[in-house]
Amino acid sequence: MIVTTPSTFASALAELPPLRNARTTARAAFLVAPASDELATESARDNRYMEMAAGFDTQRALAQHAALARALREDVPVITFPGDPETPDAMFPNNVFGTVPGRLIVARMRHPVRQREATRADIRAFFRDVVGYSEIDLSDGAHGIAELTGSLVIDHARGIGYCGLSERCDMDGARAMHEAFGLRLTFCFELAEGEYHTNVVMASLAGRAVILAPDGFADPAVPRAIARAFDDRAAWLSPEQKRAYAGNAITLSPNRVWMSARAAASLAAEQREALASWDFRIGAVELDEIEKAGGSLRCCVAEVF
Repeated sequence: MIVTTPSTFASALAELPPLRNARTTARAAFLVAPASDELATESARDNRYMEMAAGFDTQRALAQHAALARALREDVPVITFPGDPETPDAMFPNNVFGTVPGRLIVARMRHPVRQREATRADIRAFFRDVVGYSEIDLSDGAHGIAELTGSLVIDHARGIGYCGLSERCDMDGARAMHEAFGLRLTFCFELAEGEYHTNVVMASLAGRAVILAPDGFADPAVPRAIARAFDDRAAWLSPEQKRAYAGNAITLSPNRVWMSARAAASLAAEQREALASWDFRIGAVELDEIEKAGGSLRCCVAEVF
């Protein structure tokens, strides 16, 4: 079922039966290394978080990216694919590639510079020939714009998707992702003007809690409804914390939330205490060079279920 209002979401959620034995976090993750000396100018048209005036140090970004891979290996196996200078945004693969058990999902991206990422034969071949996954290919554009787990935040514990509509995802794309990910319920809503991806304004933490930046939603009732779905175990972000990427977080194990060092430093004591009370410790990695490209830690991580 796909719903589009807080009231219909609340009603559908109340009728949703429990999902037994659901895996709440990924079995593994894959990354794509930075490779370009420049940021993607096409992406900057609708990604206000990009720092186009700042110089981009590829070697520093590579070092931070390698440190990220080493850190995440504490929770799951991590594979890093080489980057391509022709696809500067490829270090954010979760927008282009997603998985459910047995299937690789390939996105339809908005911008041509990112559409090229979906053509990578090596990543497709790895999942097809090595892992043995079948493929759901949305990249031909027949299913709308669907930037996967950039636009869609998934609560795997209950099979619920939270899909923010923007230039990077339309309703046709939302429907295609709902089916491709095998979701039981998807709540679609408009992001606030100027927001491009849902995973910058919210994060589901192993299905037990949520991080929310209320100013990232067009309708203030939407984040309130999402918080209620998590029994009000919500860490609410200020606009400044959102800009520091505190919403661009991920849980790769049931008891740790990963975010960038900048994001972690922005958290107030009461937010840290709330996360601890929900049995989450914080893992942080310095990613300030990568963040110049308009994404942070969550964007760098493609999950393997």
